[in-house]
Amino acid sequence: MHAYFRAPRDNPPSGAADRPEPIALAHRGFSPDGYENTLAAFRAAADLGISYLETDVRTSRDGVLMAFHDETVDRISGGVAGKISQLTSRELNEVLVAGSERIPTFEELLTEWPDMRLNVDVKDAPGAKLLAALIEKHSAQDRVLVASFSDRRRLRTLKHLGRPAASSAGTALTVLLRLLAPLGAAGLVSRLGRFQCIQVPVAFGPVRVVTSSFLSRCHRAGLQVHVWTVNDEETMNRLLDLGVDGIVSDRSDLLVKVLKDRGQWR
Repeated sequence: MHAYFRAPRDNPPSGAADRPEPIALAHRGFSPDGYENTLAAFRAAADLGISYLETDVRTSRDGVLMAFHDETVDRISGGVAGKISQLTSRELNEVLVAGSERIPTFEELLTEWPDMRLNVDVKDAPGAKLLAALIEKHSAQDRVLVASFSDRRRLRTLKHLGRPAASSAGTALTVLLRLLAPLGAAGLVSRLGRFQCIQVPVAFGPVRVVTSSFLSRCHRAGLQVHVWTVNDEETMNRLLDLGVDGIVSDRSDLLVKVLKDRGQWR
């Protein structure tokens, strides 16, 4: 298992499988008040004991990688408009999320908590090479998981790394894995696609993705399965009962509570 993923329990209870504890991923940090992808939101998640943060990266006009989800700042800025790609990092530094918190650079997030593990969704083509450069600069291969809905962007990031980082499949390879896993080809798809993890919703429309059989096939191939974005205790418990390896949530407080109640938190 890649070093990004949590090590097995030090002293598992009698009869427990020697599997890593489930991973709790704070989706854009933790901020019920809407300060998503800000240092305040990431700090709030860290204060809960979360050691895995999910974030997104986009590239400013002057080539700085920003921790930000949307293509534009319109939704979160309270009046300021414009695309991330058309604004400089200095201009973006003046944009306040929910009127209070500025947009951090990815390098700020990477260096703020040196032991924190980061699940990074690459949102634009220039960000692929920039992300790889920052991972290399800070020797962060063991604490960054490279993700993207675009397998091309994800693989481009991996190509520019001197040594491997963990990665999760993009949309095309996720669909391919879902189709071929029943044929026993999950391991082959993951090796060719260079990913160790698959991150999926509970369902795509009417098609249920996270089933016990799908989990078993992924686990036999050595793949972790993380599910997004789950914000209620009932679904969290159901997924953990099935054996998922990680849950991405906006409600880190609830997820921590559920894992503690189940004895699956450390």
